[in-house]
Amino acid sequence: MQPKILNQRYEIEEKIGDGGMAAVYRGRDIRLNRVVAIKVLHAHHATDSNFLQRFNHEAQVAANLRHPSIVDIYDVGREDRFHYIVMEFVDGSDLKSLILRYKQLPVQQVLQIGSAIAEGLDAAHQLGMVHRDVKPQNIMVTHDSTAKITDFGIAKSGLSTAQTETGVTFGTADYISPEQARGQSATAQSDIYALGVTIYESLTGQLPFTGDNAVAVAIQHVSSKPPPIRRHNPNVSPALEQLIMRALAKNPADRPSTAKEFARLLRAQEESEVRDTAPLQPRRKPTNNGRSSTSISGSIRNMPPKRSTITSPLPSRAGREFGGFLLLMLLLTLAMAVIYLLFMGPLNTLIQQGPSSVAPLNTETVQRTASIDTSAPVAPTAVVRNVPDIRGQTEANALTLAAQAGLNAVAAPAQSSDTVARGLVIEQRPAPGASDNTDNTLVYVISLGRAGLTIPDSVIGQTVESAKGTLESLGLQITFVNESSALVAAGSVIRTDPVVGSKITNTDPVRVYVSIGQNASVPVLTGTSEAEAIDLITRAGLTYGATDYQDCTKLGDLCDRIQVGTVASSDPAEGALVPLGTTVNIGVRQDP
Repeated sequence: MQPKILNQRYEIEEKIGDGGMAAVYRGRDIRLNRVVAIKVLHAHHATDSNFLQRFNHEAQVAANLRHPSIVDIYDVGREDRFHYIVMEFVDGSDLKSLILRYKQLPVQQVLQIGSAIAEGLDAAHQLGMVHRDVKPQNIMVTHDSTAKITDFGIAKSGLSTAQTETGVTFGTADYISPEQARGQSATAQSDIYALGVTIYESLTGQLPFTGDNAVAVAIQHVSSKPPPIRRHNPNVSPALEQLIMRALAKNPADRPSTAKEFARLLRAQEESEVRDTAPLQPRRKPTNNGRSSTSISGSIRNMPPKRSTITSPLPSRAGREFGGFLLLMLLLTLAMAVIYLLFMGPLNTLIQQGPSSVAPLNTETVQRTASIDTSAPVAPTAVVRNVPDIRGQTEANALTLAAQAGLNAVAAPAQSSDTVARGLVIEQRPAPGASDNTDNTLVYVISLGRAGLTIPDSVIGQTVESAKGTLESLGLQITFVNESSALVAAGSVIRTDPVVGSKITNTDPVRVYVSIGQNASVPVLTGTSEAEAIDLITRAGLTYGATDYQDCTKLGDLCDRIQVGTVASSDPAEGALVPLGTTVNIGVRQDP
């Protein structure tokens, strides 16, 4: 049983939540006289020294996070065997409870929540921290629909030296990313995936994958395609469905590049969505101490009612008469069809038997019968097609050649090949030059390239030269990308895309991100709009300073090459390597 007051400062009032890792209590900071939330670890975690070391380190790093969409952490402490975190108290409900209560939340509200959480995650990612357990249970929604993400206690910081034990993957199976399910390290892209699952569930009231156990669900995250969102909720626009499906891509590189980009895309969808549903509205209820507080429970009264089925008004007399006329015509048509079938069946039999088998019914029948050619059918003329050689061709060229020969090209399952490059035809059936008299089908097999290659873990932390030698010895196509890092020494590898451990072929491109230390490269800004340039500067970890609006007098020869309203120059210049936070000024062409 927990003590009533922790370290003579934090008074525990009532339990407000319980999870697999800890129980959460509403409490009060006696010293500052403010309401707080106190998370107390369960006893079985409190005795695990490795877990405690990791938990305390990451919780202290999380305490440095400051963002409107992140629940503030005030303190981390211990009293006897009780380990606890003191954090901001959010007066509202977790998102999971709202989903269970309302099933499908209003689209606009989901977009507001999703974009806010994405911005909060981006703030964490900028500090090298990955949440690793994004889910509705860890998202708090206040009574005015303000959303905050919590539970950074098990987040992974780039500063951490603690390593996840072999075979242990943090995160909940329902929201786990494919790479985490495969046992790989979680990245910022993993958080984007989990947020995508959360938004999917908020819009549909259902998880994209379910199963009898966690393993079955995790396998689906790795290999199965989620059911379309609009199958469950047709109020979701195709564009929004496409965006969420992009966040749920199996390959991290196919997801939005950053949580910040994901937030921007969600906000753009929010602006374009038809606002035909109202957000959850609060109501006041008295509390035990006589003061009023807002309760989300009353908001169900403000949820939009289901639309009633549209029915037609009663028809007029003229309409009823016209309907009767149509019914009569329909019956006559059916009767004529029956007579036709009854009559034409025997008549066709007589015609097929020939005139000698029965006496003619009348002159018309005799004439009709005599006009029928009763000789044996003539076999169709064989069409000889020479099968083209499509081996070594791209799929597009193969389809073109097959169509020119009048053949129907059909793809067989793709196969690995040590000799044929990825995307080219390995083999075909029938063989080239064969004559095809009966079947117009040409089956082809596309190469997946060389199989069995894995990006080795050893490249992480290597110098550029060492990593290049390691990867080129495997025959991989690599591209080096500079990236700022306060954690990895300049000139060493931070990460790869695809991530280390991924199974690839020798034709798959591999991007290797190399640290430039606590520096940043001034991005290419020429030709972008002023707003785009400011966004690029900020995303690069630099600070926007001022804009100098320049006419042709200042620009000189550049004037003919720069469009009005676009960036002509920057200071420092594009590509310059400067310390993070450096101020960048831009020059924008204006009308003469």
